[in-house]
Amino acid sequence: MATVFRPLEHLRVPHRSLHPGVTGSGSACCRCTLGAKRYLLTDNIVKLKEFQHKKMVIAYNLPGTKEIYFRNMEEKLTQNKLILREELKTLLHLCQSSEDVRLAKAVIYRYHTENRNFTLGEYKFGPVFMRLCYELDLEDSAMELIRDKHLQGFFVDSTSFNILMNMLFTKGKYESALQVLIEMKNQDVKFSKDTYVLAFAICYKLNSPESLKICTTLREEALMKGDVISRRASCFAVALALNQNQLEKATSIFSQIMNPESITCTNLNRTWFLTFPAGTCQILIHIQSNMLESLLKILQDALDPNLSKFVRRHTFSEEVLAKTREKLKGRPTLIARFDEVYGKLHINGQITIYTLDALLCHVPRDKRSNTLLLKKRTVSHRTLQPLSRSLLTE
Repeated sequence: MATVFRPLEHLRVPHRSLHPGVTGSGSACCRCTLGAKRYLLTDNIVKLKEFQHKKMVIAYNLPGTKEIYFRNMEEKLTQNKLILREELKTLLHLCQSSEDVRLAKAVIYRYHTENRNFTLGEYKFGPVFMRLCYELDLEDSAMELIRDKHLQGFFVDSTSFNILMNMLFTKGKYESALQVLIEMKNQDVKFSKDTYVLAFAICYKLNSPESLKICTTLREEALMKGDVISRRASCFAVALALNQNQLEKATSIFSQIMNPESITCTNLNRTWFLTFPAGTCQILIHIQSNMLESLLKILQDALDPNLSKFVRRHTFSEEVLAKTREKLKGRPTLIARFDEVYGKLHINGQITIYTLDALLCHVPRDKRSNTLLLKKRTVSHRTLQPLSRSLLTE
């Protein structure tokens, strides 16, 4: 029996609230090109394109029609016949509508009942079903199955939960995403590095004292277990603490992720790390701490003229620099220094229009995805024939 995640047990899912001052965690992602999708996982994790390509291949190689195949599966259900693994795999890749998914769900229940004691080490259907729901915008169906106690053991991997949380996050359904996180914890599914990014991002978007408590608890548990918390996940935690005016907590988390001996900073380029969003978090901490002299020194140091042109320079959010100038009001000497530095940063292209929220929600393009597709591609996209044969005919 899975152990209930105590800090979340009686949690009433908090509503989003925006706190003025530091960063808005509401719809900033929707308002700019960079963060328009608000997704957190790379294509290398979601693998939606790969899934869609496989659907094309399976449909092309299917003996007979999809309608005949579906009719045969319905007869198997009616006659209580055994559902084979390859049959379920094919069925999931043939689904093209919510009506198709209804049949797939019935087959999944039957298959799991027949094979619940033989799933260890076998093919994992969870991520495939989640990719299907992702493609068809069926997050409600995904939620229904992943929380169904009769299917516990079917979704045994973190990828299934991560894809669903990512889907819900993309649609702005942060409360539902939190429920998936709770379900994942209650089912004792091991958190991956991506899970912590999703968990902290969800808490950041909910932006409440309750979500900060959840984020803090998860982080403490992860550190105790020795799990890796990425710098990106930690930045969500820092931003959430700042939004909740918990300066001491934000400073503590930031100091730990900047500790060269911490797991987070292992093998990291500190200059790249400070670029953003971590560099922006650092500025916000200094603003709230009234460390104005130190803040100006950080901005001044970013202009280092001796820095090689091949080294990425620190970049700062226009939004945060505006907050900095606001903080300096009434101190003409400091404002003059700031304006001079600001002008040079602008000339150097070290100022971005994107908010911290947009920077946090944006995922850089997965550099490995194209390489993986090139390595794996053996079929022509146009003819669906093996490449060796296709190239001869084209």
